[in-house]
Amino acid sequence: MTGELTIADLARPCEKRLAWLYDAALVLGGSVLIALCTQVAIGTPVPITGQTFAVLMVGTLLGSRRGVLSVLAYLAEGLAGLPVFAYGNSGLKALTGPTGGYLVGFVGAAYVVGVLAERGWDRRAGTTILAMILGNVVLYACGLAWLSCLVYLLGKPLGGVLAIGLLPFLPGEVVKVALAAALLPAGWRLIRHFGFEKTDRIW
Repeated sequence: MTGELTIADLARPCEKRLAWLYDAALVLGGSVLIALCTQVAIGTPVPITGQTFAVLMVGTLLGSRRGVLSVLAYLAEGLAGLPVFAYGNSGLKALTGPTGGYLVGFVGAAYVVGVLAERGWDRRAGTTILAMILGNVVLYACGLAWLSCLVYLLGKPLGGVLAIGLLPFLPGEVVKVALAAALLPAGWRLIRHFGFEKTDRIW
């Protein structure tokens, strides 16, 4: 591990109490961002949303710990009844329905891209693309596994799982990965240009 700083680490206070408040605000803000992007939803039973882009960006910007906590906070908000899931849904039904595996996969995806960002992968376009692809692999592996179980229990042919749970999303994921590859390295170039980058880890 190289111990690189994430973008969120650059402004993290050194004083412990302020640092705790800073982290808590980031976690809450990350969960709100995911919830807002989720409301941009098209299609059923597994809608195309801005959710995956938000999860991957939150994990990358905040790092593995805060990224995972943001996703867990988002899931907790939904389970508590807040209308933060796609189409304003909430409750346990969302986690046990067709999208349940994807929601759980968000945790793993945020962790993977967060760890890679902590190794400096978000500073170059090529490694940013690879990090986003790996995050998506984790996300879709969980989502498709759960969707396959549901389809199997319903006695439906498993061949339709990819057509429902993966193929419609690939064009959108390509756009999201390209957007991340443009924004993140550009952000780091601006940070270096204005001298905001630090060499010591604050966490």
